[in-house]
This record gives sequence, C-alpha cells and structure tokens, in this order.
Amino acid sequence: MYFERFLQWKMVERQPVTKHTFRQYRMLGKGGFGEVWACQVRASGKMYACKKLEKTHMKKRRGEAMALNEKQILEKLNSRFVVSLAYAYETKRSLCLVLSMMNGGDLRFHIYNMGPPGLQPARVQFYAAEVCCGLHHLHQRNIVYRDLKPENILLDDNGHIRISDLGLAVKLSEGNLVRGRVGTLGYMAPEVIGHEYYGISPDWWGLGCLVYEMTAGRSPFKRQGEQLTEKEMERRIQETEEEYRKTFSSETEDFCRSLLTKDPRQRLGCRRCGVEGVKSHPFFSTINFRRLEAGVIEPPFKPNPRAVYCKDVRDIDEFSTVKGVILERTDNDFYTKFNTGCVAIPWQTEMIEMGCFKELNVFGLQGSRPPDLDWDQNPAPEKPKRSLLDRIFHKTHTC
Repeated sequence: MYFERFLQWKMVERQPVTKHTFRQYRMLGKGGFGEVWACQVRASGKMYACKKLEKTHMKKRRGEAMALNEKQILEKLNSRFVVSLAYAYETKRSLCLVLSMMNGGDLRFHIYNMGPPGLQPARVQFYAAEVCCGLHHLHQRNIVYRDLKPENILLDDNGHIRISDLGLAVKLSEGNLVRGRVGTLGYMAPEVIGHEYYGISPDWWGLGCLVYEMTAGRSPFKRQGEQLTEKEMERRIQETEEEYRKTFSSETEDFCRSLLTKDPRQRLGCRRCGVEGVKSHPFFSTINFRRLEAGVIEPPFKPNPRAVYCKDVRDIDEFSTVKGVILERTDNDFYTKFNTGCVAIPWQTEMIEMGCFKELNVFGLQGSRPPDLDWDQNPAPEKPKRSLLDRIFHKTHTC
C-alpha cells in the first residue's frame, strides 16, 4: 500500500513541466543570455526565480555548453548554501531554469550600497562561513566553482546566503587537474592567470578576495575608483602583496593572507588538513559549523521584505534579443538534454514545505487502504456527457 502511494507521488513528480506550470510575476534582473523573473508554481504556491536563457542569444554566443553544464551540475547538488534547481523546461524561445528565490540581493549591493563600503565583522564572518560550507559541498563532489565574487553570492529572505551562477564550474575526474583561464579578472587566482593546472585552489583564493572586499570595501588588488588595464591587474595579482588597514583585525588579516598565498600548495584550504584547516582558523572562532550546517544559527542581518536590494534591473546587465539566428533540427538534441522537468529532491521538499504532502498523503481509518488505493472497489459510473445542443434545447427551469 505504501509503495503504491510512493508510485503515485513519482507519477505526479514526472508530469511534464511547461510555462503553464507557473504564474509569472515581475522581472528580477537581466543577464548575459536572458532575463530572470519571479514565478510561482500554480499547484503548490511556491515562489521561485525563473532564469530564462534565450535560444538565439545562446546560439549566437555559443553558450549552449555553459548553460547545459550549469543545469547538469545544479541538478546533482542539494545544499542549503548553493542555489537549488527545482525545474528545467523549454518554451519556443527560451530554456528555463527554475531556481531558489533569493530576495535579499547580492553581496556586491550590500558591500557598496548600504552605507559606507564594507560590512560589519559579524556579517563578514557569517557570510564567509556559509560560503565555506557551500564550497565544501562542491569540492566533496569534485566540482570547482571558479567564479567566486560578491555578485554571485545571494541573500534569501532570512539573511542566509547561497552560491549562484555555476556556468563556469567544472567537474574534475578523480585525481585529475584542469587548466583554463576562466572567471572574473580581479578574482582570478595566480595559477589561473598563469595557465597552470589546478584543482580546488582557485576557490579558496576567491574566498580570500571575498573576505577582503567585505572587510575593506574594495577588492584586494584595486583601489576604489582606480582604472587598471588587464595587464596591470594580472601583474598585481601575480606579483604584489595586498594592503591591510585598521579595519582588519589580526585574525581577519591572517585569514586573508593565508587564502591569498600566491603558491596554491601553501594556500589555506589546499594543505593536507583541507577544509578543516579553514574552519578551524581563529577567524571563525565564534562560528559553530555544525549548527550553521543545520541551519539553526540566526543570521546577523535580515533583509527588509519591503525593500528592493538592487539599484535597477537595467543596471544589472544589458540584454537584447538577437536577430538573424536560425534554430535548426540539430539544436533539438541539446534542448532535449535540457528539458527534463522536475528535479526530485527540490520538488519533494516543495511538496512538504507547502503542505501538499500532508494534505494528499492520507490513508483510511487505522491505516487501512484509502479508496484511491483500493483496487477491488468499482469506480462510480460516470454520467454520460450531454452535447452542447442537448444542453441548450433541454434546459430545466425551476419556479
């Protein structure tokens, strides 16, 4: 009986997903390949962010591999510190990723648009600890993130953060390294700029850059408002030491120096003790990582539900529809790999959180079979449907 109920739920889970599965609300932002909209699942009422990737734009910029890579990595992850992919579907014009709703804005906005540049030490430690947990979740699955920067760290309604935008992430085969100059200049590790082979080391470098920027209110290798050429930025990252002012406590300075070590073999997080060396650093002396990973620590800052944590959607990124690109039949193979519907664990979580599971997962008295699982019961005969003409010409009137 319970297995039969399980099969019923799996059947519901595997129903086709289309644009009609959702209600669409306001635009949240614009990106390189399309737009992000707030949406709501009609059946459950759960709110999500729908990332729409325009097909012609992706084909023009050869972004199909990046989009599919992000989708395939996200559907394998289940962490409170990384954005969750709940649905993937396609429309005539777009490929759609339905992701965790993050209403609190990104860290870049909070660093530079909520008063003087920088964040309070308690927030810096808390966000760094949650990013550390997110990176650990990725690294346990041999995934290197490679694009850690404030814009990609998002806050939810309660003030917790999640790592987002995994388009540049790569999954390593066991024991192997990768080489590739990817990421955002200013946050790239020296080994990435130098076209060397690397493993997870660029992510710990990125955490050092993030903690430095949250504390100082500027990036470690560029002063506020300073204009640098790409070559000069690369030189500074590879050759110069970052400056530390009074805003850095001794623990924060040592933490950043340990993460921003030029030699990846000596970098904190890459040594023999691995992530435990990061978590045990005095910088995190006030953080209980077990409670943090369980989600029971109250964030030091909670976003105002009535505030909009973004300047203007037009300021995020410019996006325009590409014309003159023709989609062919060969593109359908790619769309088929993308259009897979529900992702099991996030969908099941949604059903539980929104009360659907409790409402529908009912049984008979004393655990007996409910009518919908009693195969011996004959269904009530359906009344024959009356034709439209029959209903028009044979109306019954009551006095």
